[in-house]
Amino acid sequence: MAVIGTASRRFYSFLDSELGLSDFLPSSSSVKFVRWNTVRFHRSRFSAPIKAAKEVVGGKADGAGGKNSKPPPANIVWHECSVDKLERQQILQQKGCVIWITGLSGSGKSTLACALNRALHSRGKLAYVLDGDNVRHGLNRDLSFGTEDRTENIRRIGEVANLFSDSGVICIASLISPYRKDRDACRAMLAEGTFIEVFMDIPLKVCEARDPKGLYKLARAGKIRGFTGIDDPYEPPLNCEVVLQQSGGNCASPSDMAETVISYLEEKGYLKA
Repeated sequence: MAVIGTASRRFYSFLDSELGLSDFLPSSSSVKFVRWNTVRFHRSRFSAPIKAAKEVVGGKADGAGGKNSKPPPANIVWHECSVDKLERQQILQQKGCVIWITGLSGSGKSTLACALNRALHSRGKLAYVLDGDNVRHGLNRDLSFGTEDRTENIRRIGEVANLFSDSGVICIASLISPYRKDRDACRAMLAEGTFIEVFMDIPLKVCEARDPKGLYKLARAGKIRGFTGIDDPYEPPLNCEVVLQQSGGNCASPSDMAETVISYLEEKGYLKA
């Protein structure tokens, strides 16, 4: 477990509630994911994981199908591809995985996700951010914030993250995901060792003081119901891989936090094939 506590300055983030991605939607029986004739950058290296994700969009990836997965509909047979995850990882020289950033609204999840994405990019590693707000603009726009829909929101994001991981991409999922059982269900979808839970352990009073969109204020006034941390619980992780904390009233900078996560990835061998 990696923990970061001290830093020279406080940082503030955009409010990152559990809201999310329109880029990965199946259209009828086919998937319009990318027009290959528009991919002009290092095609052999970087188009492979996207193509791989397209191939496995049905929901099953190498190592997928954990105990929480539902069986497929009758008469549906999985079609195996001759190119597997290990071969895709060799192209990218990295290991596909999911970095799941969880914490209260306003804790800095989205800020960390973007900083981590930039840091990985600067090292020549391919990553993609699934931000909770962005996914609710597209894939999950039909879901509310009720308990059942929140669970479905997390499940869908977990399935998409699993596809990215199987393609060899480092997927960074950033969302509140308040319920422990939902996060554990996503962990169970992936092959062992490919789900890295990062807990933004920032106190409620700090998150509420930031409140850039005024949502905590509305929740305190009773104008928003079921707001995580106010009248709906947040269940912190019990055995996460990385914990990021503030110390002495100061939060580490986003880049420092990103480097802590990268140190974990390097130590565990995720940044090489």
